[in-house]
Amino acid sequence: MENIEGSNVEVGRAEAPEVSEASGSESTGAASWVESRVVNYLVGAAVVGFVFWWLQFSTASICCGDFDGYYHVKWSRMLWESIRAGNFPPLFTQLPLTTLNARDYVDHHFLFHVLQIPFTWFRDPVLGAKIGTTLFASLAVLSCYWLVVRYRLRYPLLWLLALLASSAPFLYRMNMAKAMSVSIVLMVAGIYLLFERKYAWLAPLAFLFALAYDMFALLCLAAVVWSVVVFWSERRIEWQPVVWTAVGSLAGFIINPYFPRNIRLFVEHLLMKMTKDDFPVKVGGEWYPYESWEFLMNAFVACVAMVVGYIAFRGDDRKTDARPLFFLIFTTVLLIANARWKRFSEYWPPFAVLFAAFSLQPVLSGARRAVASRLPSSVMDELEPFLDRHERPETVERRERARWKELAFVFVVFAYLTAQLVGNVRHEVLEIANSAPPEHYRAATDWIRSNVPKGEMIFNTDWDDFPRLFYFAPEYTYVSGLDPTYLHDKNPELSELFQKITTGEENNPGPIIRDRFGSRYVFTDNEHESFYNNALDSGWFDEVYADDEATVLRIRDAKGAPPPIPEEEMNEEEDQNAQEPEPTN
Repeated sequence: MENIEGSNVEVGRAEAPEVSEASGSESTGAASWVESRVVNYLVGAAVVGFVFWWLQFSTASICCGDFDGYYHVKWSRMLWESIRAGNFPPLFTQLPLTTLNARDYVDHHFLFHVLQIPFTWFRDPVLGAKIGTTLFASLAVLSCYWLVVRYRLRYPLLWLLALLASSAPFLYRMNMAKAMSVSIVLMVAGIYLLFERKYAWLAPLAFLFALAYDMFALLCLAAVVWSVVVFWSERRIEWQPVVWTAVGSLAGFIINPYFPRNIRLFVEHLLMKMTKDDFPVKVGGEWYPYESWEFLMNAFVACVAMVVGYIAFRGDDRKTDARPLFFLIFTTVLLIANARWKRFSEYWPPFAVLFAAFSLQPVLSGARRAVASRLPSSVMDELEPFLDRHERPETVERRERARWKELAFVFVVFAYLTAQLVGNVRHEVLEIANSAPPEHYRAATDWIRSNVPKGEMIFNTDWDDFPRLFYFAPEYTYVSGLDPTYLHDKNPELSELFQKITTGEENNPGPIIRDRFGSRYVFTDNEHESFYNNALDSGWFDEVYADDEATVLRIRDAKGAPPPIPEEEMNEEEDQNAQEPEPTN
């Protein structure tokens, strides 16, 4: 258990002892503390790396449930090619009917895509994306763990287990090839700068954050929360963090290859997604709430961490309680957001664990370490041999019993968190393993590239198929992609038509697709049966390609007879009719 707990003597202090040549004991103490921190961090890095490697490579595809990772890695490669060709930034021409048309396109993951460029140099970009995602996800968790080690919280490896076991959706979403993991690293860096009051450094950090991801708003929130905490603890207005963060964020908007279009897109995102009512179109599942029981079971450790943090927070010492109070306010806001939108399940759980860790530190340290934190290390080295000398035997025995009880409790928690982590990982491995294979849609897009003129508009019946289509066949344009609100925001009438056609509400979709969307070819997965049946029955379509994954239809020049039913389907229908019982009077 000593490895879990770390250094008993040093753990209560806020800062490491200064190393001095004149003081051998201080030098030894500092070296011991640094050594303990390095060992804890190396062990933590090994555990985290193993967990995310296991999860990421439980499928051969870019993880996980959606296909967005294929868009991100392809666009990163196109960025690199445009930089080499001196034609930066490249034009995004694939979604001309949406707000992401070539004139208005904004890469609001710009810095993330730049960071992903080295991983596109692999012979297999899918493998490169998977390695990059594993690295970024590991850094996200290790950055949170670094706060635990940096501020010398007791039982650091226990808190590492809690971070990994905090939530099954957290593990799942960290394995997506998206910018969330990078944003967590930037958030932790911002929290550290706030705690250390290095406010001027918030400006360049906010600048990078605004270029990397639109969740830079969380850093702005953190700056406001910290200013409130400082006012509570010190009765003075701390304006610097808010100002420097605002300056950096504004600079990230202005010193941007997509300025001023990026400001408009950010506002549109905000208005579309921060609505209290239902969305105007059906969006990705991450923008809907969890059921209450599902929320609790998916993030049980994070929920317990919040309860523990609320109970452990004392608030009687305004200065020492500043950091726990920051996490109390900040994490509560994230909890409310996660209860409203699933997509915050990558942010709330780890910060919930940090809330519990910082709130419990005064309790775990005890009164003796509270005294130690206020005395110079040289004084403590002199007093250490005499601290227990005049205590009564029963006092020493009582303290030892309390210590063994504490260690027993820590062991039980350690065992539970290990079991929870193993359970979460096994559950997510099974879920990730069900991802579509890497070549999903490859055959259909190969047919399109061989038979359809480059630049043609392809009517894709599902917006979330776009990333794979973009990855395999970027030479074409598509009706909807990345988010259905992009089409709705640009042209609500077209968006409504798109929804009616793809859900089978429109019985004669051919002329509409040709005249209103400018497309002669339709790509559909094999799940839109109502649309497929309507299309073929209308007499406007020929089925020009089909496999187990997708179908390609071509709109005829004039309406004709519906294509004949394939012999296999006719035989299946006859067999089904033969099995049905004869009606009785």
